[in-house]
Amino acid sequence: MTMTNERPVEIRSKVTINVDGNDVDVFEGDTILDACNAAGKTTPTVCYGPTVTPVNACRVCVVELEGSRTLVPSCSRPVEDGMVVKTDSERVDHSRKMVLEFLATSSDVSQADDIMGWLGDYGADLDRYDVATTARMTDEVKIEDDLYIRAYDRCVLCYKCVEACGEDAQWTFAIAMTGRGFNNRIGTEFEVTLPDSACVYCGNCVAVCPTNALQFKTEFDLRKMGDWRPEDQSVTRTVCSYCGVGCNLDLHVQDNQIVKVDSPSDHSITSGNLCVKGRFGYQYVQNRPG
Repeated sequence: MTMTNERPVEIRSKVTINVDGNDVDVFEGDTILDACNAAGKTTPTVCYGPTVTPVNACRVCVVELEGSRTLVPSCSRPVEDGMVVKTDSERVDHSRKMVLEFLATSSDVSQADDIMGWLGDYGADLDRYDVATTARMTDEVKIEDDLYIRAYDRCVLCYKCVEACGEDAQWTFAIAMTGRGFNNRIGTEFEVTLPDSACVYCGNCVAVCPTNALQFKTEFDLRKMGDWRPEDQSVTRTVCSYCGVGCNLDLHVQDNQIVKVDSPSDHSITSGNLCVKGRFGYQYVQNRPG
């Protein structure tokens, strides 16, 4: 038997679906969202991320599928040959508008740039509903270390942090969804403080958060002082110096100081994920002796 180091090549067939009147060829196993992207359609998503498993929590990405009684979530529905999809029908726009209104009246989305943009795109009326007094909305910001903070009044319960902490990336399972109804929130086991939990401070939850409910302590402090200026920040890609794995880092620099670190989600090694050293261990770069 001949031994080889070559990996077997996965051969996938293509299927054709119709998106807003145009035929699109995509691979079997792809989702309707993949087809929409291939067709050049901009589809809003909140709970979807390229590195986490879709959990169909937000329902912002719904589309109209011919033959389906209900709107379907494009982020998780696999394509089938011959599908006919509408992404911009009146029914779809109305549903997305309502979902966005619900999100904006139950959470503070002021630091969620994408959601704020969609609110305008879909003509959301933020005075349509009374502000929901959820347990999250009355939570104080949790500051339990110098690495990152948790502002649950900005949480939209998208599950992305839970997925990143679980099987999709870290396998730590330090956080999970707790409570029911208006008491639904993200929490640690037995509501212990973060340093006393199973958290390993990889920060992968921070990387996937769409609303800035989880954010670097450096960013939080600068925002509090009114000095957080993304438009003045430079981003430099480099390789982590702590070990030989080769993780790529994107260093966000403001006023010649590193203010946060992330990794590209399409990087073949990290897929956007880092360890505590890669994401938070950058102080040695700027704390050199004179």
